Amino acid sequence: MRKIAIIGSSGGNLFNLGGRNPDKLLQEILTQSEAAGTEIAAIQFIAAESSMDAAKNTTNAAMYYANEMGQPVKTNTSSLSQINEAAKSEDMKLAERIRKGEVEALIVMSADPSGANKETIAAAIEKQIPIVGTGGTSMATISSKGANVIAQSGTTGTTNRTRAISFMTSLAKHWGMKYKPVIGTVSEQASPQEKSIWKNINLRGIMVSALPGFIAMAIVLALSKIPALSGLQSVFDIIVQALPIIIAVIAAKQVSNLEEVSIVAGVVAGVLSVNGGIIGGIIGGILAGLLVQFFFYKTIQWKFPMTTVNIVAGGLAGLISGMAVYYLFAPIALYIGDGIKLAIEATIDFNPVLAGLLGGLLIWPAILGGVYHAAILPIVLLEMEKTGASFLGAIDMVGLVLVSAGINLANIVSPRDKGEAAAATPGFLVNMGFGTFVEAAYPFMFSNKMVFAGAIISAGVGGALVGLFDVRGTAYLPTFAAPFLSNNALGFVIAMLASLILSFVITLLANRMSKSGVKE
Repeated sequence: MRKIAIIGSSGGNLFNLGGRNPDKLLQEILTQSEAAGTEIAAIQFIAAESSMDAAKNTTNAAMYYANEMGQPVKTNTSSLSQINEAAKSEDMKLAERIRKGEVEALIVMSADPSGANKETIAAAIEKQIPIVGTGGTSMATISSKGANVIAQSGTTGTTNRTRAISFMTSLAKHWGMKYKPVIGTVSEQASPQEKSIWKNINLRGIMVSALPGFIAMAIVLALSKIPALSGLQSVFDIIVQALPIIIAVIAAKQVSNLEEVSIVAGVVAGVLSVNGGIIGGIIGGILAGLLVQFFFYKTIQWKFPMTTVNIVAGGLAGLISGMAVYYLFAPIALYIGDGIKLAIEATIDFNPVLAGLLGGLLIWPAILGGVYHAAILPIVLLEMEKTGASFLGAIDMVGLVLVSAGINLANIVSPRDKGEAAAATPGFLVNMGFGTFVEAAYPFMFSNKMVFAGAIISAGVGGALVGLFDVRGTAYLPTFAAPFLSNNALGFVIAMLASLILSFVITLLANRMSKSGVKE
């Protein structure tokens, strides 16, 4: 197992690009090192509480070193001058280890080759071990001294993860080793070769993550209806245009898992995908995520500097994917999105009460069967894209949230046993206060068939009333605020109360019948 040492500091420019969080910076390198089958044998990393460009001798700082397990350990905080003195001692020890062959490569970040890292660099030059690193000034100095630098770059445009992957890719190639970069979180330990990038494409995850943007749009739309705030209509129009960008950024980041690089690509792709609506944003974001990872690894293999790697991966991937949507996929995406909305409207126009009834009756089986987040929520967001409210969104609030609230309330008022009241109270408060967490009703539904049937019936009745009053609304809001963000506040309130009261009464009866049966 090849042994590597990490040296350097939190740096000047590096401080603003991950150096201010040395634990995460070092952990990313450890993760990639483990994936490459190498060992971090030593660490001498000085972390200051401000950028080295503005640091003084009195600036608070600490030093990280490696324990016996190769994990970073932090010293007590002291002044930068004192830490630099302590670092010189570690520098001597590390230099000796290099000369003994106990360290076979260096990872250098914003090092001080004339000060705190002088002896280590001298030993590395003497033994000609490979060096990779970032920090334009320090790496240029190290190279000029005759070091065996196999990969170097400035810090601008890099991230903790992209730097770590670049370091290990260069070292693995130098040693002829197989290396599969870890692109998930440091705890996932999943590489693109072991886990296909295509498995990162998750429409459910993209839509759920984008939901706050749609809620923000609905809030602005509701406020714009107030005469004194009518000027917010222009803000609403801007947010509508921003929705594909939001979705594209989320999609690109989830697919590529390359942090800021993928975010930039997602923004570029999203801006060019606006004409395709949210489906266009999804397509642009997914393409951007795929291309970001492709360009990232290719440019590293071609030995591009890390700054250029990020520019090419983020900028070019976003541009290509965005242009593809702009010129090719946008009309198709817009046609599909409009077609889904027209189909929903046609169904509602045919018989709104029946449409609401069926929607209400099916919404609990849908969420229990895993269909809700995969199919219903995306349709809700498609409906909200232009109008800020949704027919299925109203059924969501009425059929799920208020039914759950009614079930929980009944178990607070008349529980089957004392423990159920304590369990139901948090669920009821979240249902009413935030318009979510319908799962709180599951324990009571699964333990009593009458409660389960009552939930479906109550949702059906509420859905029918949504259809009767032609309500458009949304969940994921405080229950008392939801009617004000709908197109028919009174009708929405009636439907909500009907579902709440009916589910409450049925659950109350079921609990009393159950207690009566126990006594007998």
